[in-house]
Amino acid sequence: MIGIIGAMEDEVEGLKAEMEMEETLSMASMTFVKGRLCGKDVVVVRSGIGKVNAAVCAQILADKFSVNMLINTGIAGSLDADIDIGDIVISTDAVQHDVDATVFGDPVGQIPQMDTFSFPADKRLVEAAVQANEEANPEIHTFTGRVVSGDQFVADQKVKERLVREFGGKCTEMEGAAIAQVAYLNQISYVIIRAISDKADNSSSMDYPAFEKQAIIHSVRLVQSLLMKI
Repeated sequence: MIGIIGAMEDEVEGLKAEMEMEETLSMASMTFVKGRLCGKDVVVVRSGIGKVNAAVCAQILADKFSVNMLINTGIAGSLDADIDIGDIVISTDAVQHDVDATVFGDPVGQIPQMDTFSFPADKRLVEAAVQANEEANPEIHTFTGRVVSGDQFVADQKVKERLVREFGGKCTEMEGAAIAQVAYLNQISYVIIRAISDKADNSSSMDYPAFEKQAIIHSVRLVQSLLMKI
């Protein structure tokens, strides 16, 4: 069983429209839709925005639906000048940029008493997602790299520069690393797919509304293509 998580309804409604729905279940104010998509058994759900919502959602998928794979789809802000609005970033790993226990000697982003700094994505899924996007969205570019997450919509050039300097991230958003942590703790493979909707700088408040819908279309196409490869 594959769990597919989007933060917003727009990010999952395109997938649900293509599903053969079998069952819906409401838990923690989330609606989990179980069925078949592109020949695979899936559960599609809108988690809501932010790390707590994302983590609760992922744990329910692990406990209630016994998923063995998590795909987190959605949009993000670019942290790399080479990554343009509309392009796709696929996670190699994920870090929570708003964790700060440096007073105890940990680097920024390190969760105290965790045995890893970042949460690695499934390499097989990453490779499949890259190939899937090149086939599904040939008009855009595909990048792989670190996704940095925090409970903050990044729209400030100085914050962006700090995230690049401290984490070497390719994009920033508000859910992926929390899902990655749940996957790590439950020994579930995962990958984060992010379509770039803005540049995570002072222009973001203008770019995001204009490009959000197109970014979501790219994500939906990619997820469908990926499902046919795994």
